[in-house]
Amino acid sequence: MTVSARHDPLLNPENHALLLIDHQYLQMLTTRSHEVGDIINNVAAVAEGAKIFNVSTLVTTAFAEKQNVVSALADATSDQVPIDRTTLNSWEDPRITDWVKAKGKRKLVMAGQWTEVCLAMPVLSALADGYEVYIITDASGGATKEAHDMAVQRMVQAGAVPMTTWAYVSELQRDWARETAGAVSNLFAARGGGFGQGLRWQWQLLALKEGSR
Repeated sequence: MTVSARHDPLLNPENHALLLIDHQYLQMLTTRSHEVGDIINNVAAVAEGAKIFNVSTLVTTAFAEKQNVVSALADATSDQVPIDRTTLNSWEDPRITDWVKAKGKRKLVMAGQWTEVCLAMPVLSALADGYEVYIITDASGGATKEAHDMAVQRMVQAGAVPMTTWAYVSELQRDWARETAGAVSNLFAARGGGFGQGLRWQWQLLALKEGSR
């Protein structure tokens, strides 16, 4: 049964905007809730996935003159200049809320460093302003595991919907018959960990089979 767009509970490329908040070197160096390499890989995958589907995406920084966006994310979003600010809560910067309003999306997907500050504050503020907010928990990280976990709990209790990197990408793809299947498969192969290596092996076996004919 086909679900109408009006009643579809899932994200799609047209119904949301993506905000990636402060994935910078200092935050990464002081993150202890996750392996830093995993967060970098995941936020790059989120950005690259969003680019495949032309999802409206905003990158923000704080005090960028002292620390850049991590290179993998910078490469994935090279077509834009991050909005740099001084506010701890990015939702208090009118350039960011004006960008959100201009996109006209009531669903927002966010990830950020640190979870307990740079992500939690704008998520709570956006929820209070009536937006439907999704948080990508494994593309975010906190100063400690407890700080990350408590921040996620706080956001969920306030109404945010938690999800993970590959759930997000898969939700955008939805159907492997879509023309983006090749690009998404390549993204899984490049950044999908064990599953990505499995894809590479499968492709190798298929190539060997074709070559033996």
